[in-house]
Amino acid sequence: MSGINNQLKKMEENNQAIRVALVGAGLMGKGMVSQMMLMKGMKPALVASRKMEDAIESYTLAGVSKDDIVVARTLSEINVAMERGKFVVTDVTEYATKANLVDVVVDATGVPETGARIAMDAIFNHKHIVMVNVEADATVGPILNKLAKNAGVVYTGTAGDEPGSVMEIYDFADALGFDVLAIGKGKNNPIDYDATPDSVREEALKKNLKPLRLASFVDGTNTMIEMVAMANATGFVPDIRGGHGPTATVKELPDIFRLKEEGGILNRYGVVDYVHGIAPGVFAIVTTKLPQVHQEMRYLSMGDGPNYVLYRPYHLTSLETPITVARAYLYKEATIAPIGRPVAEVVTVAKRDLKKGESLDGIGEYTILGSIETYEKAKEENLLPIGLVNSNTVVKRDIKKGEFLTYDMVELDRDSMVYKLRQLQEELL
Repeated sequence: MSGINNQLKKMEENNQAIRVALVGAGLMGKGMVSQMMLMKGMKPALVASRKMEDAIESYTLAGVSKDDIVVARTLSEINVAMERGKFVVTDVTEYATKANLVDVVVDATGVPETGARIAMDAIFNHKHIVMVNVEADATVGPILNKLAKNAGVVYTGTAGDEPGSVMEIYDFADALGFDVLAIGKGKNNPIDYDATPDSVREEALKKNLKPLRLASFVDGTNTMIEMVAMANATGFVPDIRGGHGPTATVKELPDIFRLKEEGGILNRYGVVDYVHGIAPGVFAIVTTKLPQVHQEMRYLSMGDGPNYVLYRPYHLTSLETPITVARAYLYKEATIAPIGRPVAEVVTVAKRDLKKGESLDGIGEYTILGSIETYEKAKEENLLPIGLVNSNTVVKRDIKKGEFLTYDMVELDRDSMVYKLRQLQEELL
């Protein structure tokens, strides 16, 4: 990331800018547009949203005059408006990936099927793709990354979200030669497996969040999805299904994340987990083989060892996404991306009793929630990835609340893009 600010300044001085198309204009999308407007060498050139008023508001909140906003209904209208230097809004998502002058596409929708389509369209049209949509990444990120590399473009998760923030610490420690033992994130509320959009609606509206988005945080699914993104980018795995999720302070983490025979909670090292009590931070547990490094770590007040915690106490979500945009465009580098075949999975759990013939919904809604498991164990037990479930998924037999769903329990939407990509991922990776 070193030098990005100077590179952007040079672009600004030369009357150049990275032109960004954003899909999704919710809370995170609006914040991202405002942040880009403060930056040199970058322009939020196009915002696509099913709700046109949200796309327009993303610009007006950032101080853009309505005279400089063009509502476009066709691709040619978008291209002409961008050539004139206008800010463009549209309700046709695919145009974000097809506009001639767009350099980088950002998906901030949070829906696996939508994210799969946006990513595929961006890759096909030779645009770099930044996935704020970690839900899609956890489901089909490995194959999307492979396809992007084949096309000569960057596929990447985002800085600012917990997986990207963890990756920064991991890369730092790994480059220095530390042994990284565990990585993870904080969770800022207890898990309520019964949470639904109805139960969190009042709190969600106060925070300007969609109720289903908040419900996915509260029922733990979002945490599981983020841990899978971390796992697939590092090779680390959950120690147990669902993770340990201890409650701790930052100072307690090195003692907690030790092997059981050393007084800790772990069955093995090389794991990903989450912790109550340290949100909104992220962490890595590291150690070293050399006594002189231990001596200096103690001198630097990093603890008595042999394990130490590297902790970042904040993550700025979509406000940091422009750094990933710049890194992809300037250096052709990902902030975080799957390293190959998946190593972890978000498997599906019945949130309530389900009846034969019933249609399911999706992440953060009423019928299902997610839990992390190793990819090998999930495959062995035929467990169903939550990102494949949508409203066209039909239950083939009665399922009890808390039961883990398998592929043979449901009829999936085989026409969906995310399903087709998942099949390709299984075949190739």
